[in-house]
Amino acid sequence: MFVRKIGIDLGTTNTVVFVPGKGFIVNEPTIVALGQPNNEVLAVGREAKGMIGRTPYDITAYRPLKDGVIADYYITKAMLRYFIAQATGSFNVFKPDVVVSVPAGITQTERRAVTNATREAGAKEVYLVKEPILASLGADIPINSHSGNMIINIGGGTSEVAVISLGGIVSWASLRVAGNKFDQAIMDFIKKKYSIHIGEQTAENVKFEIGSALPMKEKLSTRVRGRDIASGLPKDVSVTSNEIAEALNPHLMDIAASVQSVFNTTPPELVADIMEKGIIISGGGALLRNIDEFFRRMTGVSAYVAEDPLFCVAKGTGLILGHLEVYKRTLLNKR
Repeated sequence: MFVRKIGIDLGTTNTVVFVPGKGFIVNEPTIVALGQPNNEVLAVGREAKGMIGRTPYDITAYRPLKDGVIADYYITKAMLRYFIAQATGSFNVFKPDVVVSVPAGITQTERRAVTNATREAGAKEVYLVKEPILASLGADIPINSHSGNMIINIGGGTSEVAVISLGGIVSWASLRVAGNKFDQAIMDFIKKKYSIHIGEQTAENVKFEIGSALPMKEKLSTRVRGRDIASGLPKDVSVTSNEIAEALNPHLMDIAASVQSVFNTTPPELVADIMEKGIIISGGGALLRNIDEFFRRMTGVSAYVAEDPLFCVAKGTGLILGHLEVYKRTLLNKR
């Protein structure tokens, strides 16, 4: 069967590729390893991530997206070509139509870069849809109804807060504080408190294992290994979930402030709808323990984590691909 449609959740940290009838074909880190001096692509995705912090001088692992938008055009194009080939197979004779997720705050220049890179990577037509819309679709929110729904999508590079009604975004905020900043906060906290250098993969593992948005009565703990700053020798310490909550709190407060600012610019009727239905949280950041309770305390409004939060945006691309002709006339024309 020839693949004619592909949905790509192009994230700063992870890229998920959806094909109608087949489901999620690709779920890999948004990382490319290049060999010097010719900038030859050596590995993409999971294989490239395994090289971070372990490469010799002539191999460099890059994250081609920064804060949800393209930071390196050439590397992004090479990565997209790899992911599209993974989805279509080597014998696909048709160029597929591709739906790509983009941040709500994307500029026209950034839109053009994503469109051109995807087309040059092997797409026939490229349709860009804003992440809050896709996340809402993937979370089974009826976006075309006249009542208001709020979604907080916490990805790797950006956190986006949006109120959606009648198929469009009424008010929104895009913040460049998300999963990658959480990892950096954990690295900085352990360096300051325990005088140990740890790598970003170790910080990410700690976040998944014991990360929490709020202090917990029954603390979780894990051993963290790194390099002692004073001696330069290997050292390990025990870190608790409450320490991680302390490290992440400033960033989470920034996201909470964005939610507040969106409420301030939302019509009162839609605010009433949101108070009745609650806030939906999606994206990788929604996997943080107690994140729903954190937003409930900060806003006074019930909050719920979407089902499969990591795949909400990719699921949304699948729903658009299933009704592409309908969305071409409405959603895809909205800038």
